[in-house]
Amino acid sequence: MKKLLLTAAITLTMPFAAHAGSEFVEGDATLAGEAELGATLTTGNTDTSSFKARFALKQELGDWENEYVLEGLYKEDTDEVTAKRYFLGVQGDYQINDVSYLFANTNYEVDPFTGYDFTSTTSAGYGHRFIDTDRMSLKAEAGPGYIYQQLDDESALAEGYDSDDSVVAHAVIDFQTKISDSSKFQQKFIADWGSKLDARSETSLTANIVGALAMKFAVIVRYNSEPLDDKESTDTETNMTLLYSF
Repeated sequence: MKKLLLTAAITLTMPFAAHAGSEFVEGDATLAGEAELGATLTTGNTDTSSFKARFALKQELGDWENEYVLEGLYKEDTDEVTAKRYFLGVQGDYQINDVSYLFANTNYEVDPFTGYDFTSTTSAGYGHRFIDTDRMSLKAEAGPGYIYQQLDDESALAEGYDSDDSVVAHAVIDFQTKISDSSKFQQKFIADWGSKLDARSETSLTANIVGALAMKFAVIVRYNSEPLDDKESTDTETNMTLLYSF
């Protein structure tokens, strides 16, 4: 019951939102977004297909900066699905001053190859911008959270339980810098530490092609300190995608 009350309390502090960048003009109602798409198709002796899509919408509304993220990944090799992941994330940041803010977020992820039907996380806390210039930014977030994971039928039978939940310490470090006027580097690290450690690292390089169109190369590493039986603790994902900003 205490965990349910904690989740409800954190969720009620959210105004439908997530993480806006420093490109927003303070005090103005600003809306911006980006769409990302990548695909690989191979036919002949080997039939493979891979699709990666991501849509992010950022919004500034008074003292609130919000972000909504939807991601999808699908891979198939010779008629066998080898990867499938869907992610929905929402976060809201309430600006205290130019460098400090309070945040609240909730995420929902489906990845059957981890042995879970879905994973849901909710957290809230304090964020601080250590660097915030036109060319470079560095910010960090920390606060309490709650994670709930529903096992699939096969994993539930093997493990002897059908769900797992924990109160966690949630932390984020996000660094971005412009390499040139047309390219940007980003390193983001997210960790949820409770009964186990769930972490994600994303390293990306974005280079402008023409206008609002850019090419993005990203390496994503996911880590689970206590994976289910016969599952790996580390997953890696390498993507080359087209990125359109609006």
